[in-house]
Amino acid sequence: MKSLNFSKIKPFLVITLLLSLFIFISAVSYVSAVSQDISDSVFRLHVIANSDSNEDQELKLKVRDALISYMNTLSKDCSCKEEVMNMAKEHKEDLKKIAENVIKENGFVYEAHVEIGISDFPTKQYGDISLPAGTYDALRVKIGSAEGKNWWCVMFPPLCFVDVSSGIVPDSSKQEMKESLNDEEYDLISKTDDNEITFKFKLIEVFQNWKLGLK
Repeated sequence: MKSLNFSKIKPFLVITLLLSLFIFISAVSYVSAVSQDISDSVFRLHVIANSDSNEDQELKLKVRDALISYMNTLSKDCSCKEEVMNMAKEHKEDLKKIAENVIKENGFVYEAHVEIGISDFPTKQYGDISLPAGTYDALRVKIGSAEGKNWWCVMFPPLCFVDVSSGIVPDSSKQEMKESLNDEEYDLISKTDDNEITFKFKLIEVFQNWKLGLK
């Protein structure tokens, strides 16, 4: 009798297992494709302070403001991420000098290290745009020992604000982002009042955090 019952249950278990495997593979494929498309559309800025002291944190913000101002001037006529990245690479030494001048003007003797490459980012909100955790191209600036808190923003599309928690992303920046993504991908980073969209965003966030080992 037990053997008979198991023989009836076995097909159900196999179907359930296969269905679960299919859903998992589909979810991973979806997350990978969407994350890659969003990553391909964004060039980020990452500034790391020397330490968490008040002085070093204030210095970090001053360096940030100087770099953003310079990059905004350089890239004002750029229409895509690749152009902004190339502009940053061409002026990498200038960016280093600007950072070190700000450091020196504020009475510090730290070096600034400027890198342009891929970096892992946690989920971050920029005004009314949210970018999921993932690996992004970034301009990374390390101040001194680079053991302090990070500061993140987006160089392209331009989403950098002095106060990112309350800033509203300009329509021009949203349009540039929208042109780089399909409708669903853009909805994922811009809509917060849709339960289905929110669920998909959380799915991407969970998978990416697990993949990158982020909390």
